[in-house]
Amino acid sequence: MTTVTVELGERRYPIHIEAGLLARAADHLAPLARGRTMAIVTDENVRLHADTLQQVLGAAGVTSEAIVLPPGEKTKSWEHLAGLCDRLLDLGVERGDHVVALGGGVIGDLVGFACAILKRGCHFVQIPTTLLAQVDSSVGGKTAINTRAGKNLIGAFHQPALVLIDPSLLDTLPLREVRAGYAEVVKYGLIDDPAFFEWCEANGPALLAGDPAARDYAIAHAVAAKARIVAADEHETNGTRALLNLGHTFGHALEAEAGFSQKLIHGEGVAAGCSLAFAFSAAQGIGPGQDAGRVAAHFRSVGLPDGLAAAGIAASGATLVEHMRHDKKMAAGTLPFLLARGIGRTYLDKTVDLAAVETFLDAQPR
Repeated sequence: MTTVTVELGERRYPIHIEAGLLARAADHLAPLARGRTMAIVTDENVRLHADTLQQVLGAAGVTSEAIVLPPGEKTKSWEHLAGLCDRLLDLGVERGDHVVALGGGVIGDLVGFACAILKRGCHFVQIPTTLLAQVDSSVGGKTAINTRAGKNLIGAFHQPALVLIDPSLLDTLPLREVRAGYAEVVKYGLIDDPAFFEWCEANGPALLAGDPAARDYAIAHAVAAKARIVAADEHETNGTRALLNLGHTFGHALEAEAGFSQKLIHGEGVAAGCSLAFAFSAAQGIGPGQDAGRVAAHFRSVGLPDGLAAAGIAASGATLVEHMRHDKKMAAGTLPFLLARGIGRTYLDKTVDLAAVETFLDAQPR
């Protein structure tokens, strides 16, 4: 087992990574149950894993109750947040209890936010079942729902008590979902680790084909990178954690234009967003065009979108920039962008002219 710790003082928590960990989850969850019924929140696509977890807990003498929600980004809504809170209250969840979030990023975000506000804060455990959630959203305590105005605009920082990552759960995922998670893996190399990006170029196809060694290495490396960044800037106040948003400003705009639907899922938006961030950097003379081309080529080579055309987005630059204006990072009318001086040389730029972004986007192939 590989264990990475998110160092947050008294709120530090471990991330355990091991194939087959779901079958041994009771070793970690039973001590947290306190002899009470443990709520497990999941979605219909993950019901099989929820059944397994309930059997594992039952064998250890822990009773549990599964709350099964619809799959998809639209579940991160006011309606489902209210419904989940009501269900948890009906179950008598106390502040000292631990609710289990078993699923992808949607379930983790929704459950985390519900636990942040339920009785002014109760505990939760992340058991991520998608690659995207395993390498990104399950770690760091960002929880949120979506609104008509945009993605993740209502939420809270609320750290989990524990993260259990079982890479073997990825064997049941459709290739599209694994690819989407892989975009977040590549992101860590693009931020500040060019050697890891080179590793992705050489090993990404093996990871996507299900090679256990490549998959385990990528997950552990990404989790360690995120844990280090979160520990340095938990609430995104000094600019360090903002680096994790690489590709997200462009990507969220594309997702919004796609209606937060299966037309363009989050990881695909991140891949296209990273490619656009590097291309915009090159267009502004900030980073070399060669690196921008290399980033786009890698995403393209593994079947991920590398721009507007591949993402199926035909909207104008003005429309996409309007989506960006609803970004939660807007401050005094200025939107910070993650730009790149090269691969592994990402930085936060608070001086970007949105008119220049609009012009750049209008020039992109559709």
